[in-house]
Amino acid sequence: QCESWQGLQVAPLMIEALMMEMQNPDTGIKTQTQKVMVNDIPHAVQSKRLPSPFAEALHLGDLFVKYGYIYPLQEPKNLTLKADGSLYRFQTPYFWPAQKWPADDTDYAIYLAKKNIKRKGVLEEYEKEHYNMLNQKINYKWDFVIMQAKEQYKAGKERKKVDRYALDCQERAYWLVNRTPPGMLDVLEYGLDRVTDPNENKVNQIMYYQQAIMKTRVKSSVSLGGLVKYSEQFLSNDPILSGCLPSNPWITDDPEFWDLNAKLVEIPTRMRVERWAFNFSELMRDPKGRQNFQLFLKKEFSGENLGFWEACEDLKYGDQSKVKEKAEEIYKLFLAPGARRWINIDGTTMGITVKGLKHPHRYVLDAAQTHIYMLMKKDSYGRYLKSPIYKEMLAKAVVPQQTVKKSSPFLFGRRTLRSSPSPIILRQREEEAKAREAATTVDITQVMSKLDRRSQLKADPPK
Repeated sequence: QCESWQGLQVAPLMIEALMMEMQNPDTGIKTQTQKVMVNDIPHAVQSKRLPSPFAEALHLGDLFVKYGYIYPLQEPKNLTLKADGSLYRFQTPYFWPAQKWPADDTDYAIYLAKKNIKRKGVLEEYEKEHYNMLNQKINYKWDFVIMQAKEQYKAGKERKKVDRYALDCQERAYWLVNRTPPGMLDVLEYGLDRVTDPNENKVNQIMYYQQAIMKTRVKSSVSLGGLVKYSEQFLSNDPILSGCLPSNPWITDDPEFWDLNAKLVEIPTRMRVERWAFNFSELMRDPKGRQNFQLFLKKEFSGENLGFWEACEDLKYGDQSKVKEKAEEIYKLFLAPGARRWINIDGTTMGITVKGLKHPHRYVLDAAQTHIYMLMKKDSYGRYLKSPIYKEMLAKAVVPQQTVKKSSPFLFGRRTLRSSPSPIILRQREEEAKAREAATTVDITQVMSKLDRRSQLKADPPK
């Protein structure tokens, strides 16, 4: 039965049915009380060594552990299935990923607070970061979080030691799946009903590196020249090297810099508008630049392209629980036949996108998004820079006047930069200074007396 599934490309209902069958008291896996350290844990399952023909069954069981349907008792931090007699338990159906209820920040904050109380402040580094971040994010109800954590900790102490240990393993496994530590594969990013192979990225990376090895290398002089060119282009936009106009808000009480450079300010600064012409990515990175670019696209009757790109960005970096809903909305609005804001993409890209939307995830529209991005970059961006819309924005852009005096004691004020002189010139100047210093220290009378003595000896040599 296990051999009929490839990996974990099965529907959630089939997974639930299999888990229920495995827990059937008559035909399922037999559970019994097992000793873990000094605790007798009830309803535990012991893994067994499997021969090579059952390798796929072992792989499927390992995926069940990674997705949180089964959790380990002896190594709670290691979500893998070991065929060496290790002990496991079945996760409560309420915590199954197939339930698809989002792991709330408040619940995670309560879990971390309870763990912090239990271990007296000893948390993992990533848990400390999450704890501090959640403290700032939901600070308005942090008293409720601490109160719940204390109540749960108090209730846990009243349980039997065996039950308390099993519940701790269960809770830790759930949060390892839903709040993945750094460096660990986030299995929920792939989704239970996603057809993408989690190992596909590894294969693509291997192919990329193999192709990169065959490519000719760029000379260091060429790469350094490109770096110098990039530095010269962005020099005027560097607030440390070129200073801030009208003043540096970090060292003065003048907040005008923030007002002039707000995300969607009505009239941006001239330096900001000029930066849009550096490259297309600079324009797309700036919210005000995208807003101005959208006006141009609407006049060309292609405003849906930028709208689609922004919707894909929202899907990619938005809430995980709304991925499926957002993907369906984007398809109906931009990709479906007769869509209100239909975009024009080639048949191959459309086929890949439609196939991926059967199992939506946050990166399902990457191919279509890249196609539209390159279309705007190669076709619309050049015309935008020559259009009256961009020229008008450049003409009315603000040029802030410096408000910090030149005699200001603060660092990083705006000042004219000069390139450093050549080391050869510095050495020549140093030698000239030494020669002048030596000339000023010589006694002229002694030199003249020596010259007179030499001339007298030549005129009247000794006999």
